[in-house]
Amino acid sequence: MKFKKTTLPNGLRIITVPIKGNPAVMVLTVVETGSNYETKGENGLSHFLEHMCFKGTTNRPKTSDISRELDGLGAQNNAFTSNELTGYYAKAAKKHFPKVFGIISDLYLNPTLPAPDLEKERGVILEEISMYEDLPQRKVWEVLGGLMYGDTPAGRPIIGPRSNIKKFKRADFVNYRMKHYVAGKTVVVVAGDVSEQVVLKEVRKHFNNLPKGQKLSKLAVSPKQKAPALEIEQKKTDQTHMVMAFHTFGASDKRITALSLLAEILGKGMSSRLFTKLRDEMGACYYVRAMNEEYTDHGVFTISTGINTSRIEEVTKVLIGECRKLAETPVSDEELKKAKEHFVGHLYMNLETADDLAEFYAGQEIVTHKLKTPMEIEKEIRKITAKDIMTIAREIFKDNNLNLAVVGSVADPKKVRKVLTFK
Repeated sequence: MKFKKTTLPNGLRIITVPIKGNPAVMVLTVVETGSNYETKGENGLSHFLEHMCFKGTTNRPKTSDISRELDGLGAQNNAFTSNELTGYYAKAAKKHFPKVFGIISDLYLNPTLPAPDLEKERGVILEEISMYEDLPQRKVWEVLGGLMYGDTPAGRPIIGPRSNIKKFKRADFVNYRMKHYVAGKTVVVVAGDVSEQVVLKEVRKHFNNLPKGQKLSKLAVSPKQKAPALEIEQKKTDQTHMVMAFHTFGASDKRITALSLLAEILGKGMSSRLFTKLRDEMGACYYVRAMNEEYTDHGVFTISTGINTSRIEEVTKVLIGECRKLAETPVSDEELKKAKEHFVGHLYMNLETADDLAEFYAGQEIVTHKLKTPMEIEKEIRKITAKDIMTIAREIFKDNNLNLAVVGSVADPKKVRKVLTFK
């Protein structure tokens, strides 16, 4: 799980994660851009561009040329777009490493973005939007983004609005790609039984002409909230989905470790406080989860669940009550130890494969530019005390930091708003 990082003179970063004896190799190329880097008119462009890069390159003119070659190597491949990064990857047997590296670099460096395929893919993405609209447990996160960040890049959906998807032209993709797909914003990660020297050889062979470019920044996220905030999207569903959320801190903040354990105690695992209370005792839900998400300059602590609409006020009170307990009463040594073991166990289990490790290091590089091994993270977790947990709970669990997003058929929003308070 150790790594080696090299930064070339043009700013391109290469991270090699050697895994001796591993039969597969993962090649992941990421770029520091996503929906948080878009203007309102560009919203959805990062994700749409990711789709278009698979529509042919100068070396592989057709989509079928790319897919056929990857399938012929027995490879797994895909791409993804998030708020702050876009990634392209493929994993295959280690003997195919040079070929896989060549294909992924070709997708990243040489897409032709053919106009006829643009029109076809436009329809695909519009259907993707419709699919998410029909998934309330997914839609509620978009509602939450708008509630917490408003009409800013952080508050807009990664996939973008239909109006933007319908109007994008080829020139929009070309211009956006020229601005963002530059060496200083690119990270190449290879995980598997491959040496750093071999990886650097392939990088210099394929990425030699990637322009240095200007490293464009994004609009800083600086939320200002004075009172509890509620947003309900009325939708006829069999189950109401809700996310309670609190503003937290950027990924480089020292308090992140305590927040991670706070999430463990509240809603990670079948013995967590919320799972025990909402599911085992109340029978109010099938799932309930707590987590802290960190970005470059901000974070959000969330509690998500799906319930019967008739119990929304009751469940809201319980969620707030459980948060309040953590701010008022120190956790026991036994519970703290359990939370640490659960966190550490899942940390290592989630890094068992080459693709998991590649994404682990790529994510760190983008949001903090400082890489930590799992062992270093474990050491930080072990140092957290009950006092640290209570201190961070008091800091974030406040009325002027409280948000609730809901998707479902809510008869009386005023009743929900009335119980949405720590007072």
